[in-house]
Amino acid sequence: MDAMAREVSTVMHVRCPDPLPERTYRQVLEQLADLSPVVQALPPSAALVELKGALRYHGVDARRLGEILRDRTISRLGVDVRVGIGPSVTVAATASARIPPPGGVLAISPGQVADWLGPLPVEALHGIGPRQAEVLREYGIHCVGLLAAVPPATVQRLLGGKAGRLAADRARGVDPRPVVPRALPASAAVSCAFPRPALDGAQVRSCLLDLVMQLGRLLRRRGQAARALTLTVRFVGGTSWEKTRRLAEPSAHDEDLRTLACRLMDGAGLQRGRLTGLALKGEDLLDAGQVAEQLSLDRARESRLVAEEVMDRIRDKFGPGAIGTVGAFRHAP
Repeated sequence: MDAMAREVSTVMHVRCPDPLPERTYRQVLEQLADLSPVVQALPPSAALVELKGALRYHGVDARRLGEILRDRTISRLGVDVRVGIGPSVTVAATASARIPPPGGVLAISPGQVADWLGPLPVEALHGIGPRQAEVLREYGIHCVGLLAAVPPATVQRLLGGKAGRLAADRARGVDPRPVVPRALPASAAVSCAFPRPALDGAQVRSCLLDLVMQLGRLLRRRGQAARALTLTVRFVGGTSWEKTRRLAEPSAHDEDLRTLACRLMDGAGLQRGRLTGLALKGEDLLDAGQVAEQLSLDRARESRLVAEEVMDRIRDKFGPGAIGTVGAFRHAP
């Protein structure tokens, strides 16, 4: 087999059964690392693999490498996987989603991309969310081929600037994103301690809002998003209260994290409890690339997200205390 044949498909997207215990997911990642040194974990149950070097090393084609992976995960872990392979992240991820459970391998070569993507329903294209698909269908765009045929400027008007550009490009098979090696991330946690025991009031709420900003910035710098938040409240005497709730959608944005964090605090029913500190943890993390395209069609929200990016740059340049939210200043002691 010549080198060109072995490099037709270069990206593998692997979907495991969901939910999958973290220990088992780590074992799947280990199997992937045996095939290629370039593995990007997409927790809680997916991963990307760069295949170029692996295909040359193993001397087999991409489909066969996918079948080898399935054989290993089934025989060694008792886990079947869905393996999509293509010339880009979008094509590979779209392909893996088209495989019915429990598992299988679908490889799309560069020459097949346009013909294969074209008839798919628009919501099948990786990165197109339900709300975006609804808008496109209302405009008469019900399949990927039609999305590729519509002028990009029109798609941008329908979905917004960034989301429209991404959708138009990827419908045409354009997706330059590389597979970035990334191990399974740990949870992201921030905490604060009060110099003196405090009651639930302005000082505590100010601390909570500060933790939200710290956690959001940490997640964004890591390129991660949280599916859930855990709030821990510590009391005098060493006791604590802890509660976890899931976000409506995975997020690393201050607005989403703040809303859920405040609900958690309200649910604590602190009354007259004397607090010594708070901790906020982002749980069930996943790669932000899996959710960044699910942009809101709410223009006001888009403006807030742009402002958030600007604030992050200001904090990077002048320090984390250079800028804060109105709520933080309002509740400052």
